[in-house]
Amino acid sequence: MVKIRLSRVGVKKKPFYRVVVADAHFPRDGRIIENIGTYDPHTDPATFAVDEGRAVYWLQKGAQPTDSVARFLKKQGILEKAVQEKVVQEKVGEV
Repeated sequence: MVKIRLSRVGVKKKPFYRVVVADAHFPRDGRIIENIGTYDPHTDPATFAVDEGRAVYWLQKGAQPTDSVARFLKKQGILEKAVQEKVVQEKVGEV
């Protein structure tokens, strides 16, 4: 199963995260399929930047976001966009 999750980078006591697409069996900071964004909890407010097109692509392919990533994607409206595009693609496929 493919997951969209956070991978920790940065120095001790100052975490910085990458939003990555990885196989669920790989370690948290191990091998990844693709890097699609970043998350910095130290800025005020916290900064979450993600490549919207790639996130939608992976969600449509069946990648499952972790709880924290799903919360960020929902806040930016990317989850709803992925669902809408999937519905449109299914309707076009039926015609």
